[in-house]
Amino acid sequence: MTPQKKTKVALTTLGCKVNQFESASFLSGLEERGAQIVPFSNEADVYIINTCAVTAKAGAQSRQMIRRALKTNPDARLVVTGCYSQVAAHDVMEIGDWSICIVGNGYKHRLVEIALSDRQCDLEMHMGDIGSRKKICPLPVRRFPGRTRAYLKLQDGCNNFCSYCIVPYARGRSRSLEPQDALEQIAVFAGEGYREIVLTGINVGKYGLDLSPPTRLLHFIDRATAAYPHIRFRLSSLEPNEAEDELLRLMVERENFMPHFHIPLQSGDDTILKEMNRRYRAKDFAGLISKIHDILPHAAIGVDVLVGFPGEDEAAFAGTRSLLEELPVTYLHVFPYSRREGTLTARMTGHVGGKIKQERVAQLRELDRRKKAAFYGRNLGGEHLVLAENKKNHFKLMRGFTENYIPVFFPASDSMSNELVKITLERLEDGLVFGRIS
Repeated sequence: MTPQKKTKVALTTLGCKVNQFESASFLSGLEERGAQIVPFSNEADVYIINTCAVTAKAGAQSRQMIRRALKTNPDARLVVTGCYSQVAAHDVMEIGDWSICIVGNGYKHRLVEIALSDRQCDLEMHMGDIGSRKKICPLPVRRFPGRTRAYLKLQDGCNNFCSYCIVPYARGRSRSLEPQDALEQIAVFAGEGYREIVLTGINVGKYGLDLSPPTRLLHFIDRATAAYPHIRFRLSSLEPNEAEDELLRLMVERENFMPHFHIPLQSGDDTILKEMNRRYRAKDFAGLISKIHDILPHAAIGVDVLVGFPGEDEAAFAGTRSLLEELPVTYLHVFPYSRREGTLTARMTGHVGGKIKQERVAQLRELDRRKKAAFYGRNLGGEHLVLAENKKNHFKLMRGFTENYIPVFFPASDSMSNELVKITLERLEDGLVFGRIS
């Protein structure tokens, strides 16, 4: 008998760590069903695009990947999921006359079944009302191909409704993974040999508040770090009002809870923050960063900044820049404001011109460069425990991250990949850190 031909599936992922976790779950399910995973550039029987809608650019990239798949193999089955398909399903359908399956964010647990089905899509949509979803999609993951760190999606959705953000409309309300289910997923990762897990979600700081009985992110991290002392745990992002004192103390106490924060500021101007519907003021943010630095002086602190929000004049931008210059932050993720239909700000006046936004973005990215160089410089000469990843760089050196999220290059054999190695940070060249095994 001739062996049955395997279905060739190609997948591409745009956007955040949550999307990356979900795509890893798709891959795990596809492989269990016998599918052959091929690069997205190859001809495949099925193409899966996990889209993003956080900016207009992300939406454009999502459309581009759909067109690319249709061009590579017009006869292929095309499955489109993720935030862009959730908020712009009809735009997706209008891209081509070919069969497209759209899988909403509330139905991602059915994506593998839909992708491998013999049933013709015929512009079929598996959507539903994302705002009414009460439970998080069960998406088990076995491995993250090509990655040393694993991601664990603890939470989905957002209740904040910041005026510029499309995500609550694409992801629905906050929903949490049951603690036991999350611990079981960690056990799978531990069995696969992962040494570091990034705890992530759309608003992971709200983890557990919707469960019955309610719990808190702090309590879950306490359980996980105690149960798996040999695994490093890292938080993806926290809102400023979610970095509570108990969480900081736990980070001090647990060696496997990495001293690394990523906290969105968005603007350092109180008027702009109010228009953004952000529930803190610049002085609150400054107080939090100073407190973190006092308690954990070696911690990395990353900050999101949104530049060119409607009504941001020179004084408002100067206030943001001045605040960030003064604070002991490590790095900045700088984004130009992007108008998103369906958000409150889409109807606002006072939109900032593109050239002005570009100039302001450039100023803050230069500040990011200087902040990182200063932080890296303060760590030179010290010994750090680095999770070795791979040599996929033009230096042909091993690359890995310190506890406080410093990327470092060092000579090592390939066999050290996925090992925790003591590294002395020796020098900083062109913004890059180089070290040696201690």
